[in-house]
Amino acid sequence: MKQLPADTVRLLSSSQVVTSVVSVVKELMENSLDAGASSVDVKLENFGLDRTEVRDNGCGIKVADAPVMAVQHFTSKISSHEDLERLETYGFRGEALGSICAVAEVTVTTKTEEDDVSTQYTLDSSGAIVSQRPSHLGGGTSVSVAKLFGKLPVRRQFFSSVRKRKEEVRKVQDLLMAFAIIKPELRLTLVHNKVVVWQKARAADHRSALVATLGASTVTNLLPVHQEQPEMVLDGFLPKPGADLSLTSSSTSDKTFIFINKRPVQQKDILKLLRQHHSAQYPDDAARHRFPVLLLNITVCPSSLDVNVTPDKTQVLLHNKEAVLAAIEALLVSLYGFRPEKQPDPETLPPAAGCVGTDENTESRKVSDEDAGQSAALQRQASSCSSSSSMADDWIVNQSGFSLCDDEATRSRPQSIEPGPQEPRWPQESAEAWSRGTALTDPVSGEPLRPVVIHRPDPEVKRSGNAITEKRAALTAYDMISSRALRVPPSAASLFEKETRSEVLMERPAASLQEVSAAVQNRWENLGDEGRKRFEEKARKSQDLHDQRTRLAAAGATADRPLRATKLQAQKRKAPLSNQQLLDELFSAQPQKKQKAPPPKPWRPLPCSMAALRLRLQRLSAQSGAAGPRGLCPVGRLASQNAWLILCGGRRLMLLNPFRAEEALLFQRLQQDHILPAVRLQNPLLLTDRNLGAAEFETLCSLEKGEAEPDGSVFFSDPRLVANGFRIKLSPERHLEATAVADCVPFLGLEDLKEVLTAVLQRKAATVPQSRPLKVTNYLKAEAVRLARQLPSDLCGEEVKELLERTERRLGGTDRTCIHGRLFLQHLADVPSTQQEAGLDTHT
Repeated sequence: MKQLPADTVRLLSSSQVVTSVVSVVKELMENSLDAGASSVDVKLENFGLDRTEVRDNGCGIKVADAPVMAVQHFTSKISSHEDLERLETYGFRGEALGSICAVAEVTVTTKTEEDDVSTQYTLDSSGAIVSQRPSHLGGGTSVSVAKLFGKLPVRRQFFSSVRKRKEEVRKVQDLLMAFAIIKPELRLTLVHNKVVVWQKARAADHRSALVATLGASTVTNLLPVHQEQPEMVLDGFLPKPGADLSLTSSSTSDKTFIFINKRPVQQKDILKLLRQHHSAQYPDDAARHRFPVLLLNITVCPSSLDVNVTPDKTQVLLHNKEAVLAAIEALLVSLYGFRPEKQPDPETLPPAAGCVGTDENTESRKVSDEDAGQSAALQRQASSCSSSSSMADDWIVNQSGFSLCDDEATRSRPQSIEPGPQEPRWPQESAEAWSRGTALTDPVSGEPLRPVVIHRPDPEVKRSGNAITEKRAALTAYDMISSRALRVPPSAASLFEKETRSEVLMERPAASLQEVSAAVQNRWENLGDEGRKRFEEKARKSQDLHDQRTRLAAAGATADRPLRATKLQAQKRKAPLSNQQLLDELFSAQPQKKQKAPPPKPWRPLPCSMAALRLRLQRLSAQSGAAGPRGLCPVGRLASQNAWLILCGGRRLMLLNPFRAEEALLFQRLQQDHILPAVRLQNPLLLTDRNLGAAEFETLCSLEKGEAEPDGSVFFSDPRLVANGFRIKLSPERHLEATAVADCVPFLGLEDLKEVLTAVLQRKAATVPQSRPLKVTNYLKAEAVRLARQLPSDLCGEEVKELLERTERRLGGTDRTCIHGRLFLQHLADVPSTQQEAGLDTHT
């Protein structure tokens, strides 16, 4: 025999601690929580096999501890084995980071409050530092794991299938959900291939964390529970009794969150107990194969808990496991009641008093060692069941599992105490009673039950029309009178029953139907003569009214039948062979509805003479001493279209649309001067080179900043950011955060900020209009249209002249289109330069 090399030993032991991607994330996540982190980001590339990064904002790793931070069995959590009895951290063995280094390439970047800058360490397979260099990372620690299982090809081949890889990402998400629920103040983000798969913001309490994780519809059906016992506290959220099974259960156990001292664990005994009590309240067998959606946190003394059982620390040992199970069962019984999973046949059950009796022999008998577990479980059930009297009625002991009456002498001898209430059993009937039809009797009248007789119509009895005059002796509850359903008149007993039944139900709400009927019958028999006369009088009036309607219906049907038949025959003889002519006349007589044509727009011819316009321009030029009017000059208004005739340059006659011009001017002004109001975000958006891009992130860092705030933070004052509705802060920890974003533009977010930075970087956008993102541009266009429609429609000459001046000053002479790409100055004609052209172009 010979000793194995140290590298081989390290690789063999590390492959047992780090078995998958989720185990890497779990170990690094626990280190982040032990460091006091309130924000953790998990980033995966290629399902975590190429790269897994866990970044937190914890206290960081001190420079003095850096050389041994990844060396196995170096830890800051405990110093001796006795510290396990006071353990309050998730990690304690000092194997996580060293084991990861043995199966992957690890890089650690960390910064404490005392450090000026962060430092990036590159580690080898033994956990020693190979190189180090400064980094731009803020406070906290970031651990990057690359080429996982590169030295274990068989292990890496195990994750070659897409199904296995997706399963790993799902397990990582389930792990983060568990920590997100038990630690509501924690902010978590899961990113896979630069796509956010799942994220959770900081929450105020466990209920808010459940809503953010499972959804409001599920949490609505959960009930908060809390129970304190000596050295034990149970709290969490359990499904409400009788809640919708589809909302409070799942086909897998990924939504059954069980924690012991805030540590996610897998306890089969606790899970089995929760499933039994949850599924017992649903009669469907499908509930027995589902897992309840719940949160259960068990807090015990750390000295009564052994966490060092498995490498992943999901299996724990409890010092007093039976007491914990008894407390959980008592909690479940108080919430759901005792409902056994399967009720046995009542014929095979022993008498109730024989099972729950407390005679001296039963109390004094000794329990053997082999039956100790069963006795303890039975005591838990008895103690929990005795707390509620309503649950004691459902107490049934399955004889096939165990029995309280273990003593043969106790079972063989007759019961010495009074038996409890037993279920009613049918009396033994003889064959003669069955053959005579007297075995089954009516519980109210005591008469033998008769089979149902189908009444057949008598062919010799002639019925009058469609009036049915049978009374209650028939099976029908209604009479047909003149093709109308009419209820048969009630009897005196029926009227009394209808009035008295509601009173009996109010007095005895839990009574059965037979008991209510018996009580009503008893009151009818004991009713006095005056009461009977009152109900008999009502019944007589109902009968008289019914008879009267029946006679009228029968007489009217026989009298009208010949007259109707004669009229129908006459109409049939006089009707033509085809009704098409009659239909044509009817439809032609009805005027067809025509849509009202819109009223014509008012118009009138306007006399226009090009020669007169030329002469007037010559007079104006002679008076002013200039060659003629320059620029844009208003000539006249077209009242019907709210448009103006404009002379451009003394030669061109154009048509001006004032609304389009105002839209263009307003949009140009909003693009240049408008600042979108930013609204403070409840959770600031962290800006990194990952979500913005390396080049865009550097561009953002180089933009103009304002003065430092009292807390050391600095806000960006660059107008290209502020005008587009982004308020970005540089925190004292050198983190970039978007603290406020404009809410007037729908869905304005990170992509729009990236669009602004891209315009600054690639298009060299130096002004605000050049850096506007597409969403902001569309929003400003809509605002320009809305403001233009609020202006008055009738403009005077001075207002049009002022509009033309603003157009030339702001838009210049080249851009003459509105925001929709339409011209607001349309060319009509050219003013003639000679008298001959003016004579040819004269129009009226």
